[in-house]
Amino acid sequence: MSYTQIKLDIADGIATVTLHRPEKMNAFTRTMMDEFIDALDTTDADDSVRAVIVTGHGDRAFCAGADLTPEGGGHVFSDPNPVEDLSDERVRDGGGRLTLRLFQSKKPLIGACNGVAVGVGVTMQLPFDIRLCSDNARFGFVFARRGIVPEAASSWFLPRLVGMQTSLEWCMTGRLIDAGEALERGLVRSVHPQGDLMDAAVGIAREIADNTSAVSVAMTRAMLWHNGAGGHPMDAHRVDSRAIYRLSRSNDAKEGIASFLEKRAPEYPDTVSGDMPDFYPWWDEPEYK
Repeated sequence: MSYTQIKLDIADGIATVTLHRPEKMNAFTRTMMDEFIDALDTTDADDSVRAVIVTGHGDRAFCAGADLTPEGGGHVFSDPNPVEDLSDERVRDGGGRLTLRLFQSKKPLIGACNGVAVGVGVTMQLPFDIRLCSDNARFGFVFARRGIVPEAASSWFLPRLVGMQTSLEWCMTGRLIDAGEALERGLVRSVHPQGDLMDAAVGIAREIADNTSAVSVAMTRAMLWHNGAGGHPMDAHRVDSRAIYRLSRSNDAKEGIASFLEKRAPEYPDTVSGDMPDFYPWWDEPEYK
């Protein structure tokens, strides 16, 4: 796919997705959604990719939210066509389509928020596994100030990250949140000077790429996201037990032990495309109805 609103760069085990609409502060469109999802399909299928960094172009904005002045006019927040049945695919929120795809990623996702992130610009970051931001970053769950509601499945993601009280305050007031408050409340892992942000994100990605099994990381990501929302710890125990049983017999486990005992860097042979456990995925992916 030829990209017009994002950039995808892959080098030395790390993929970087850059939201790229300089003239619109990287504002979100359906085209950006389609391109971002395609990029995730690419990184999932590429066994050389061990981690994905997502950032925005420039030093002002990660993403200024939905484009409120789309080219050619038209409806801003949803499909312009009237429908009677709300289970119609045309009703589906574009931000939610993206975050659900991010949720399904087989590769770890690291956000490097380089400036303003409001509306879908912040809700798209919630399924990232690790979020860093620059010291000039500002976040805003501004939906109530636009006459709509939080989207992109953020009512599921946000309370899991920052708790219910903070989620309600941020979403009901719609006020802007600075980098310090985002750090204090747990939305981001760390705050960096603008010039140091990407180096910090790459450092985390490099730590994953150089030291871990791709299959182990893919399984761990799925287990934490899916089992953490389960109704009983037995749900997690079943998956843990099956995963340990299968992976303990893998080539990666043999290499992990050997490299440790031989005091050398590991060279894990297994791949996400070919060596995930036979019971993966263990969950039923719900449909939009």
